[in-house]
Amino acid sequence: MFKDLFQKKKYAVVPSERTKRDIPEGLMNRCPKCGTIQFSKELEKNLKICSSCGHHFRLNAWERIAMTLDDGRLFEIDENLISEDPLEFPGYASKLEQQKANSGLNDAIVTGEGEIGGFPVVIGVMSFDFFSGSMGSVVGEKVARAIERATEKKVPFVCFSTSGGARMQESILSLMQMAKTSAALAKFDQEGGLFISVFTDPTLGGVSASFASLGDYILAEPGAIVGFAGRIVIEQTIRQKLPDNFQTAEFNLKHGQLDKVVHRKDMKTMLTKLLDMHAGKGEPADVQ
Repeated sequence: MFKDLFQKKKYAVVPSERTKRDIPEGLMNRCPKCGTIQFSKELEKNLKICSSCGHHFRLNAWERIAMTLDDGRLFEIDENLISEDPLEFPGYASKLEQQKANSGLNDAIVTGEGEIGGFPVVIGVMSFDFFSGSMGSVVGEKVARAIERATEKKVPFVCFSTSGGARMQESILSLMQMAKTSAALAKFDQEGGLFISVFTDPTLGGVSASFASLGDYILAEPGAIVGFAGRIVIEQTIRQKLPDNFQTAEFNLKHGQLDKVVHRKDMKTMLTKLLDMHAGKGEPADVQ
């Protein structure tokens, strides 16, 4: 009787609503790969790479620009291009406004001029936080214009891609961007231009099936998912279980789809090396 009276009860303490309100939102981040919880400021200092397992968190366009371009300086071009609703797709116009407000971007890519390691480049940086990085008319137009500017200025074009695929709300107009961007790159190549393509997590659908896969060098961040259709769709189609590492950057490298998997901390150094090798119009660099 007395034993039961003084026995310590086992229970979990649930934080009160007041306690939850007192904790600043965004103070901590949990790694989706290993589950480690870390301070957001420490994560940002580490370029948004998990200190425990090395998982590369997704970056928005401006975060990527800040750590890639010299002094983070970008002369932005075509920043006022915005998507419209040519097909009057139900709810699309309102979703566009919501995406702009949430991401602070006018569309899923930022393009402009800057320098990497002292070498002038035209750069395009896609952002997954705007409509899952989907490629609509504006994305395709901005990529094509960036390539044309690189052609005119005779400087390399560098593009960081991340995308869920073509933007279905623009239907065939979205799919046409695949041909437009690929044609612009063909002309750029004929003029002797250098295109460095970097896959980040994830790069899927029409973007991976067009300009992102046409680089003279194709790099990728560790663990980035790269492919056309999603894993579930493929498994349901072929009715087979795919390998656990299917579509990862490492899997693509092993099967000849990439030139190199580059850690985020080493990306700028690698880009500088490639730009330096081609500054004198020499032979393609060995990225191994």
